Amino acid sequence: MAANERGPDMTSGEQYRVIRERNVMVPMRDGIRLATDIYRPDSPGRFPALVTRGPYGKDGYADNQEHSIWFFPQRGYVVVSQDCRARFDSEGDNYHPLFQEGQDGYDTVEWAARQPWCNGRVATTGQSYLGATQYTLAAGPRPPHLACMAPVSASADFHQSWVYHTGGAMEWGWMVPYAIHKGRNTLVRAGREDLLAQMDEYVLPPDNFAQPLTDAWFRHLPLRDWIDRLKETAPYLHEYFDQENDGPYWSPINLMRQAHKISLPMFHSLRDKAATAEARRSQRLLVGPWAHIRPYTAPTSGDTGDIDFGPEARIELHEHLLRWFDYWLKDIETGLLDEPPVSIFVMGENRWRAEQDWPLARTHYSKWYMHSGGSANTLDGDGALSTSPPGEEPYDVYTYDPADPVPTRGGSTLIIPQGVADQREVEARDDVLVYTSEPLERDMELTGPITCTLYAATTAVDTDFTAKLVDVRPDGFAHNLQDGIVRARFRTSVAEPSLLRPGRIYKYEIDLWSTSHVLFAGHRLRLEISSSNFPRFDRNPNTGAAIGVDAQLETALQTVLHTADYPSHVTLPVIPR
Repeated sequence: MAANERGPDMTSGEQYRVIRERNVMVPMRDGIRLATDIYRPDSPGRFPALVTRGPYGKDGYADNQEHSIWFFPQRGYVVVSQDCRARFDSEGDNYHPLFQEGQDGYDTVEWAARQPWCNGRVATTGQSYLGATQYTLAAGPRPPHLACMAPVSASADFHQSWVYHTGGAMEWGWMVPYAIHKGRNTLVRAGREDLLAQMDEYVLPPDNFAQPLTDAWFRHLPLRDWIDRLKETAPYLHEYFDQENDGPYWSPINLMRQAHKISLPMFHSLRDKAATAEARRSQRLLVGPWAHIRPYTAPTSGDTGDIDFGPEARIELHEHLLRWFDYWLKDIETGLLDEPPVSIFVMGENRWRAEQDWPLARTHYSKWYMHSGGSANTLDGDGALSTSPPGEEPYDVYTYDPADPVPTRGGSTLIIPQGVADQREVEARDDVLVYTSEPLERDMELTGPITCTLYAATTAVDTDFTAKLVDVRPDGFAHNLQDGIVRARFRTSVAEPSLLRPGRIYKYEIDLWSTSHVLFAGHRLRLEISSSNFPRFDRNPNTGAAIGVDAQLETALQTVLHTADYPSHVTLPVIPR
């Protein structure tokens, strides 16, 4: 063990100086030892422990002011910060993202509980992958000394929001750049300068976590070539392609299938599915306007795209988590369970609001129907959106060419630019159908899940359909709210795909996920329909082949219907005001 190091001096409100113990090698059940830094109060006695585990290098958190790993030990907690198996200073020869984390997390929690500086009460905390390690732990047997969890902005279903989307398309915009980012450490440790130089050819300089591939490498075909190109740094990648369908492979790390077993408090929401009434009562949910990595500090245009959500969006997440941990680990009556369990940030109005449920019990689900005279293509077409059901109307047609995909413009992305972006550049394309409402006569709040129901036909045996909801400001700025995609062969099941009969009309449900946003009077509501959103999602080659096999792309003629028999629409969660 390296010599102890002292952290920052106390400031107002803090109680302790901090001792940092570097590279404590924590044994796992199979004998592998994981490198762990211990941050503990410089004081005798036993304290609750907070375990945080990640693949990005524990040393990086020590100086990162946004993660501020010193915050909790200054307030009477021990923080156990660990490199995942086969990452940085931890032992192990095979890094297998997510699948290895359940058992290792269990062993680390129980190890922490036995240490002389711990009082036997342990929680987990962390964001992104550091939240995912918590979910994989929660999906398995509960460690006896684990008292609560606080996962932040992490996936609980790793098939449908990590590798693939809920609609079945691959999250291509971050899959390979992310593998390259994590693989660099492996190559540095192995002294493989040759492969490091090769990776430099793939990415735009300077390389960092937020830097995507070059356009040529994003478009490279076949996609499965990446399996061989990254075999030494991401040997798991072939499994992501081979396991395109949801099923047994993904089940061990799918918390949503294990939710009925969860019996501990979690700082998110399992109000309906947790195992016990106490667990259901003890869930908390905080939903803010930030991009993926930014709940700690003020969102600015660099964090959330072309918008600033105002001063109320600026929160210090650690203060919220401190109340959570104080209640469950120190028995301090913080009033936490006396408050409404849900806090949401309502965009547009840019203010926080407390709620009792998610989705909100008072939600009125309103259908807004697509209309046109058969020429909804582009922003200048005749597409309309209203609450009136369609009659007998001409259908809309466009050609989807995967060699010329609709570009991603912001959204709920990772690595590629994210957040709010003006969509008018996208809406100028002939392969984008645009349906716009009349100016709203009164403010309309949308809070909750959004679904687009689309009736469409195609000339292909498989293709994609996308939907995007937009708030059009009086000056014309097209503010994206949410978007989604459905891969046609997964239209009824992501576990059991079935190809299409060309020319036949099918019903598609496109999940646009959720939002909380107020459209003000004078704004207009807009829905975009197309067949690509690239590079966020991989391009469907329209051939029906398994993902990543095709080197050739085929075009498809898409037909979108909006008639009395085929009433294409978007269902909005309208909150009475």
